[in-house]
Amino acid sequence: MSATIALVDDDRNILTSVSIALQSEGFTVRVYSDGETALKALIENPPDLAVLDIKMPRMDGMELLRRLREKSPIPVIFLTSKDDELDEALGLAMGADDYITKPFSQRLLIARIKAILRRTDIRAAAESGDEQPPPERIVRGRLEMDPARHRVSWNGVDVTLTVTEFLILEALAQRPGFVKSRDQLMDTAYQDDVYVDDRTIDSHIKRLRRKFRQVDSQFKAIETLYGVGYRFSEE
Repeated sequence: MSATIALVDDDRNILTSVSIALQSEGFTVRVYSDGETALKALIENPPDLAVLDIKMPRMDGMELLRRLREKSPIPVIFLTSKDDELDEALGLAMGADDYITKPFSQRLLIARIKAILRRTDIRAAAESGDEQPPPERIVRGRLEMDPARHRVSWNGVDVTLTVTEFLILEALAQRPGFVKSRDQLMDTAYQDDVYVDDRTIDSHIKRLRRKFRQVDSQFKAIETLYGVGYRFSEE
């Protein structure tokens, strides 16, 4: 059966264009134009994943997520019209799985949806004791990563990452000391032939460092090799 995606946005153009793109990928799509209407439907008949706009009348995406999390653990991707780090930090802390800034590529959104659904499937299989073994935990010095549960900690303190940030860090941490080029990291984080500028990887690395330095001001484990790429240094 195809996965069901709920789109919640007050922009009719986005609802129409994104729903068509998702349906062409085989997804079942439900659309809602405001948070209040969406909340009841998402709780009573949960989709496999919800895409929520942050800025909406009547009930914004933050309030919708807060109330949704009281009843449901369904994966959520936030859409926002501006790159607001405060909104991102708050949304992720409240339980959002990823965050995409408008205007966005539909192919990028679809790639993020597929990545989150894959992780949800892995997590469900691990919790149900399926025969398929869950991905092994990654322990590199003070870093611990649990791919099955999408959890990261440094020195025992949890660090909240988006799916994209998690994939980039995972690629670096799997082989400490080995350099990954920007192209290699783009291939890891943006599958399904999604094109992104290589400066996007630089931005993700900066955000990763900033998040780890919030729990350890001396964090230096992600090293830059100028003109080459990045590597994880196991401390």
